[in-house]
Amino acid sequence: MAPPKTKLPTDSESNWDVAFTDIGWISDDGITESNSADSSEIKGWQGGQTVRKVISSSEMTFSFTAIETSKTVLELYHKGSKVVTMNGKSVLAVKAPGPDRRTFGFDVIDGDSHIRIVIPDGEVTETGDIIYKGDEAISYELTITAYPGPDGTVAFKYSNDPAWSAAPAA
Repeated sequence: MAPPKTKLPTDSESNWDVAFTDIGWISDDGITESNSADSSEIKGWQGGQTVRKVISSSEMTFSFTAIETSKTVLELYHKGSKVVTMNGKSVLAVKAPGPDRRTFGFDVIDGDSHIRIVIPDGEVTETGDIIYKGDEAISYELTITAYPGPDGTVAFKYSNDPAWSAAPAA
């Protein structure tokens, strides 16, 4: 993740800009991408049949569970709060959440295929419970909502997989 308006990668292979900070390990549940859309039906007077559907709202989210307790994860989970370290001791003053938009990215490796997902404008909009238990890692469930840019783009996906550019079978 990085501050808003950070220089974005334009492929799946180049290095991330130095402004990006690694979130760290995520659980073996991986990343869940969700797309939802609400629509309204327009019905014709003659017979009441649906003649068109209009999308009234849509949303793209990415959910994952971070399993590292780091400055980065704590500040993402507790939106608007900052970890401060003085004389080798750190404190997180947890504040009421406020707006905290950032740039996010994920590298997904599937065999030899590398998919890079870039979210130019996103925000943690949901968090799960933190459970402190002796026989489990502390984990932080995070859901990022991807917001549309001026042209409506909410995310970019890049891949080195040749199947992405292969011509469709005749």
